[in-house]
Amino acid sequence: MTKKLLSLGTLGLLLASMLTSCTKNLNREPADTNTADIQYATAAGYKQVLAKVYGSYALISSQGTGVSDINVTGISDVGETDFIRLLFNMQELTTDNAICAWDDAYLQPLHNLNIVSSNVYVAAMYDRSFFQITVANDFIRQSTDAAVAARGITGTDAANIRQYRAEARFLRAYQYYVLMDLFGNPAFVDENDPVGDYIPKQITRANLFSYIESELLSVDSSLVAPRQNEYGRADQAAEWALLARMYLNADTYLGSGNDHYTQAITYASKVINAGYSLMPTFKNLFMSDNNLNNPEVILPIPYDATTAQNYGGTTFLICSAHNTDPTDDAAYGIPGGGWLGNRSTSPLPAVFTDAADTRGLFGPGTTAINSVLDFTQGVEVYKYSNKTSTGTTPYSPDGVLCSTDFPLFRLAEQYLIYIEAVARGGGGGDAATALSYFNLLRTRAYGGSSSGNVTSYALSDILNERQKELYWECFRRTDLIRYGMFTGSTYIWPWKGGVQNGTGVDAHLALLPLPATELNSNPSLVQNPGY
Repeated sequence: MTKKLLSLGTLGLLLASMLTSCTKNLNREPADTNTADIQYATAAGYKQVLAKVYGSYALISSQGTGVSDINVTGISDVGETDFIRLLFNMQELTTDNAICAWDDAYLQPLHNLNIVSSNVYVAAMYDRSFFQITVANDFIRQSTDAAVAARGITGTDAANIRQYRAEARFLRAYQYYVLMDLFGNPAFVDENDPVGDYIPKQITRANLFSYIESELLSVDSSLVAPRQNEYGRADQAAEWALLARMYLNADTYLGSGNDHYTQAITYASKVINAGYSLMPTFKNLFMSDNNLNNPEVILPIPYDATTAQNYGGTTFLICSAHNTDPTDDAAYGIPGGGWLGNRSTSPLPAVFTDAADTRGLFGPGTTAINSVLDFTQGVEVYKYSNKTSTGTTPYSPDGVLCSTDFPLFRLAEQYLIYIEAVARGGGGGDAATALSYFNLLRTRAYGGSSSGNVTSYALSDILNERQKELYWECFRRTDLIRYGMFTGSTYIWPWKGGVQNGTGVDAHLALLPLPATELNSNPSLVQNPGY
C-alpha cells in the first residue's frame, strides 16, 4: 500500500514471511524472526501488521517471471497470483466483457467456460482469498481487548487497535464474500480455530452469507465515519457498500425467494448520503492520479510502480489490453509496451449505442473474432491508463509497471444497486429517486449534458447501464448470474462454450469448482455439483 497509505519499511519484511494457504493448514502463524510479543508490543507495531493485512491485497511475496508465489500453488509467474488479476480472470474473462489471446492451457478454458477443478487459475483464486483471510485471522487473534490489555497497551492506543481490528474483520469478510460469490461453499476458518495442522470444515453458502452479514454489522460501530480514515483504509461506508452489494445478490446466494432488496436500498442509501459525489470526468477515475481529489471512490486498492512492484493489478489491466505500438503505449503511460492479451468481445462495445457516451474507452480492433489467439481480433479496452489526468506519466522503472489505483468500491455502483433494488420491488426507496440517480450517471457519461438522460427504463436497461459503467471492474459474471444470463442459452456471446458464435452452457457453471488440490488435502470438503 505504498505511495498513499502505510509505511513499507516493516511491511516488506512482514510480506517476506507470508505463508502458504492450502486448506489443510489455513490457520498457521506467520513465520517471522519477530515474535508476536515483540511485534505487538506497541500500537505502532499493530499498525505495521495492519499494513500487511491491507498489503496482501496489492502485493505478492516474490517478484519476477518464473518465481513462485509461496502463497499460491500451481503458477510459476508470480504476477499472475495478484488478487485483482485473478478476480478479473474469474469475473470478466469468463463473460462477454473480455477474451484473452494468450495460449495458456488453463487460461483459455475460462472464457470457453470449460472449467474443471484442476484449473490452476481457479485454484489460485481460492488460495489467494484464503491467504488474505489467514493474514487477517492472525491479526484479529492478536488484537482482542484482552490481548492488548495483557501487553499493557491502554487509552488512545488501545482504542486505535480496536479500530484496526474492525478493519481487519472487514477485509476478512470481504474475502469470504468473494469466496461465497465464486465458490459458494468453501472451507471456513476464523480466529477462534486452532493454530497449526488444523483441517477446517466446509461452510454452506447460506451460513457464510449469515456470517459475513453478522461480521459487517458487528464492526460498524468500531469503524471510523465515512471519508475520515487514511486513504486506502476501510471505513463505515466501505462496510455499508459491501452489505449493499451482498444484499442485491441475496437471491443468488440464498436461493430464489430470499431476496434482500429492501436491505440493499437501505445500505446503498447510507453510502449515497455519506458525502460522496461522482468524479466529474469518468476516465479520470482510472488514471494514475486517481488518489487525488477523488470524491467517488469509497475504498481503493493502491498500486505503486516504485515501492509496490507487481505485474498484476492495474499494471495487468493496462498492459494486457494494449498492443505494441510505441505511440499508443506511450499515450497510456506504458512506454515499455503492451502485452497483446485481453480485449473485448463484440457485445461490450456494442452496448455503447451513442458515441457521445464517454465511458466507451476503446482502442483499435475488429468486432469479429475468428481466432481467439489473434490480439487484433476483438476491440482493445482502454479504460485504465497509467497517465495522470494532467497528461504526465509517473515514474516506472521498466516503462510497464503502473501506479493507478483500483476502485474496489465506488459511489456509481451504489447508485446502480439502489436503482436495481427499487426496480425489483425493494422497499424504502422510490422510483423518482432511482431515476434521478440513473440520470446522474448518464449526465456524467455525456460530459455534463442531459442529452443522454431518460424518462424510464427496464431491468434490461439497468444491466446495460451496469455494463457501461462498471466493465472491467470485476462485476460482470455476478451480474449475468443475477439476471439468469450467465449459463444456459438465454444469452450467448462469442466463444461462450468454446464455440465461435457462442453456445449454451450447463447451469452448474454458475459456481466455480472447489480446487482439486483442496479436495485432496481436506476430506471435509464436498465438491460443488456438476464437477
